[in-house]
Amino acid sequence: MNLTLIVPIVSFMAVAGLVGLLAFVFRDTGPKSSNRLDVLIGKKRKDDSQSDILKKSAFESDKRSFIEMLTPKIPSLEKLFEQAEANIKPGALFAAAAVLAVGGMTVSWLAKVPWFLTPLAGLMMFTIPFLWLLWKRSSRLKKFAAQMPDAMELLARALRAGQSLGAGLHTVSEEMPNPIAKEFGRVYEEQNLGIPLEEAMLNMCERVPNLDLRFFVTSVAIQRQTGGDMAEILDKIGYVVRERYRILGQVKALTGEGRLSGVVLIALPFSLFGFMLHIKPDYVEKLWTDPLGIKMSVVALVLQVLGAISIKKIVDIKV
Repeated sequence: MNLTLIVPIVSFMAVAGLVGLLAFVFRDTGPKSSNRLDVLIGKKRKDDSQSDILKKSAFESDKRSFIEMLTPKIPSLEKLFEQAEANIKPGALFAAAAVLAVGGMTVSWLAKVPWFLTPLAGLMMFTIPFLWLLWKRSSRLKKFAAQMPDAMELLARALRAGQSLGAGLHTVSEEMPNPIAKEFGRVYEEQNLGIPLEEAMLNMCERVPNLDLRFFVTSVAIQRQTGGDMAEILDKIGYVVRERYRILGQVKALTGEGRLSGVVLIALPFSLFGFMLHIKPDYVEKLWTDPLGIKMSVVALVLQVLGAISIKKIVDIKV
């Protein structure tokens, strides 16, 4: 068979296998409605159903702990969609990624791109929806963090006006814009439904991984146990958050040149390689056909990664 036909077929099968693997990993393993109906009509005993649920819950907890041990800093897919507040189903996202991957491989094949770059083009297109999801999550979390000082001050004023903490949370949900209004409103609704306020706030911390929010939740928990002026505590938290963001802005201004230099230095070799591959392919083909060129390519990629890590360590200053 012709090589030009083999490469798109193999690439398509690889992407389809990857999509199938991801769908298998993130499939729904919850209790089925048919089992619950069997319990109701008497075909299956409730004790057996409860034992099955306990076994499944134990297996799921063990699986989650094992996955969290392997990937401690990678959020789960469910948390990722919740934190990004994406109005799209996971299946639709995976389908869009698969369509983009097949389209990228097809376009690269029609554009006479070297065959070994065709799967790379498909993989890059496959990651676009997930990069969009991560960008949406990051934007929402940054917006939430920027609204924290105003929310603390509004909650402190509500407490000084004689309102309870729950009523103050409701005031924040009505007066502030999203996303902080939605999260505080959810806490207010949960405590109205009987969930303890501390537990509702801890649930909010799980949904919104923000250090300032954890400070607020911890201070509320301590104040409810030991007492104290909650309004004054909230004023101090808001002041600390504002000052931290002011210092963070100064740090970003001072490290802007270094960050821009890092982006240029990292992107320049790849841009130059793509440009030379387009205008004169035989000039750069030695990088993957000659043994010395292969060694040089591997060393260059390793040095690029080390350089990117070094630049990030220099410009990433924790505040």
